[in-house]
Amino acid sequence: MTSAFTETTQTREGTGPAPDGPAPDADASGDTVRMGVFVPSTKAQWSEHTDPREAVAFGVRAERTGFDSLWTTDSLLTPRLEALTALAALAAVTERVTLGTGALLPALRTPVQAAQTIASVDLLSGGRLVLGVGAGFPGRFGRPVYAMAGTPWENRFTRLDETVALWRRLWTSEGPLSFHGKVLHFDDLLPATRPFRPGGPPVWLGGATPAALARTGRLYDGWLPYPPDPADYGAGLAAIRAAAGGAGRADAPLTPALFVNTLVTDAADGGRAALDAYARANYGLPVEEMEKIQANAAGTPEAVVEQLGRYVAQGARHLVIRIAAPDIPAQLAQLDRLVALRPALNALLAGVPEAPGAAGGEGPRPDAAGVRRR
Repeated sequence: MTSAFTETTQTREGTGPAPDGPAPDADASGDTVRMGVFVPSTKAQWSEHTDPREAVAFGVRAERTGFDSLWTTDSLLTPRLEALTALAALAAVTERVTLGTGALLPALRTPVQAAQTIASVDLLSGGRLVLGVGAGFPGRFGRPVYAMAGTPWENRFTRLDETVALWRRLWTSEGPLSFHGKVLHFDDLLPATRPFRPGGPPVWLGGATPAALARTGRLYDGWLPYPPDPADYGAGLAAIRAAAGGAGRADAPLTPALFVNTLVTDAADGGRAALDAYARANYGLPVEEMEKIQANAAGTPEAVVEQLGRYVAQGARHLVIRIAAPDIPAQLAQLDRLVALRPALNALLAGVPEAPGAAGGEGPRPDAAGVRRR
């Protein structure tokens, strides 16, 4: 039997040295709402007979549907495609979309080797890579992962900031360099593989604690949180901008993004049962507990626009959607319905009411990475 993969491919909080200048970021423009989607790269989203390469085919379909970006997750706790490996595969079969990690855990990799891998993916994609990064979650989602990687849990925020600073030094250095922070120490490092974009890809930070907000404003190029309350998103973004101003970065590009579980459905319960099944499969939690920690939007097209619109009103401009559906066929069925919401979301920015999906899905957008092909 011909698989979807075959059909598609045949048709084709710390201190330490500050990052040495943010990378350019075309997504920082506030005049439009961009829409990204996570590819189904985890085993929890596959059926017994799924060909994992269908996750790549999903990315191709999402690009053709009109999404602006494709995203992968990162963990050692559950079986999945490794985040950067999956993006390298997507780079080979896509042309326009931004490719992002949501979020990469740098502590799972040695810093110098990770710099080379990241630069390689950016080169293979023609400069379309964006790095969402994080330091991991407390409890069962955090400490066990660090233990598996052989990395100390303590000082994890300092380690994260220093790793990003080291990457940027490696990507821009003309000769051997030394790096000495509070956690990382290297001498006589040779020049590394350079990414496609001068200075490397933009780096977005997840997290919404006061310390994370301050670090985002001082050191990073974007923000990729998942707060369940839109008001908290707005307050967090204001804190980031204040921190950026205090660090002399008031005019630096910064992308306000949002990681949100989303499902468009006509079910009478507004997708409640589907969200609960998704929460149990992916978080090991009932929906009531997931809603306490994660942004969600589910229901009819009008309801989803209203829910996402609350975040747009608070400043979110790049919606990174994880489709709350159980398997790849169900997620594929959501792509057109989700893209059809974008005109209504963009209308919110202009203050012009528009029915969800009135204009249909948009066609291909300009290269979201803002770079020329070689």
